[in-house]
Amino acid sequence: MALRLITAGESHGPGLTCIVEGLPAGLTLRPEDLNGDMARRQLGHGRGGRMKIERDAAEVTAGIRHGRTLGGPIALQVANRDYANWEERMSPWPVEADVAEVHLPRPGHADLVGTQKYKQSDVRNILERASARETAARVAGGALCKAFLRALGVEVYSHVIQIASVYAPLSERALAPEDFAAVDSSPVRCLDGEATKAMVREIDALRKANESLGGVFEVQAFGLLPGLGSHISWEERLDGRLAMAICSIQAIKGAAIGDGFAIAGVPGSQAHDEIFYSETRGYYRETNRSGGLEGGMTTGEPLIVRGAMKPLPTLTKPLRSVDTATHEPAQALRERTDSCTVPAAGVVGEAMVALVLADAYRAKFGGDHIDDVLQAVHAYEERIGWRR
Repeated sequence: MALRLITAGESHGPGLTCIVEGLPAGLTLRPEDLNGDMARRQLGHGRGGRMKIERDAAEVTAGIRHGRTLGGPIALQVANRDYANWEERMSPWPVEADVAEVHLPRPGHADLVGTQKYKQSDVRNILERASARETAARVAGGALCKAFLRALGVEVYSHVIQIASVYAPLSERALAPEDFAAVDSSPVRCLDGEATKAMVREIDALRKANESLGGVFEVQAFGLLPGLGSHISWEERLDGRLAMAICSIQAIKGAAIGDGFAIAGVPGSQAHDEIFYSETRGYYRETNRSGGLEGGMTTGEPLIVRGAMKPLPTLTKPLRSVDTATHEPAQALRERTDSCTVPAAGVVGEAMVALVLADAYRAKFGGDHIDDVLQAVHAYEERIGWRR
């Protein structure tokens, strides 16, 4: 049983749609399971005026009855409140008004290449779908996946470890779920108090200089079984699927598993996680440099994935570009934008990691009802002697 998620919608259109197919029947859900993450996606110092307009919530239109999944596709709708200000420009049907085309593509955005690929003269036909507003629908669908994982004892969290030139000190000990209890109370979703203050100062300083900022977020998943994914086929290796999921998020330019690129600079004796065994713990590792993955499969240690986000390409002081109608030099389009969305990107990262992990559980354990899944998981735990 495969699990998949698709989205539809434009940034300033009537709304966004998400369809999640493949969840078992009988999974208990509450409205806050969806809308809690929707609100978290809107957090973060450095957000722009759009977040003052939108109050995102997901409306269920199919697949759930009386708080339980039915086993069929689940459809979610997320309204764009800002559509009231864009109704003529983004109407699905022809309008009498003369709506001016946009011919000023932004460097670093999908604008120019999209118009070439899809034979469009109006940049807005590209930028509306390419916008990170689409991630609101992904977070809604990802929340369903997180609820499924939670029923299996798996929790997914994120935090920010870098914004621009400011780095949070890495913990010398492995993080635990309780370490993330207050992460959303930080204005940049950072676990370190001093780094939080420095990140806020960095955002304020560069925002005044008409700059945008990138950074790095980290997603961790706890409670996973060993053996999700496979070494058999490149398509089933979880490393690759996670990297694709993270890099599919708008403005993400790199993904790392565990120690990632840092591990390339150390000798082999310091790169791998030695294996131990005890009667009480079974097989275990005292380090987690691999980020919970070996050979494309989960090891049972916490999964650790990082995403590197570039500074947003829409700047309050636009970069140089070319008018696509006249081919004359021009400044790029200036749209309403955020200065920094790394904290929000972490929440999107949670959704994408949860999607990959939920699909891996569905592929391995199947089950038409959540009770079938739990029974299959328990049988597997018994077979491998899993003790956590």
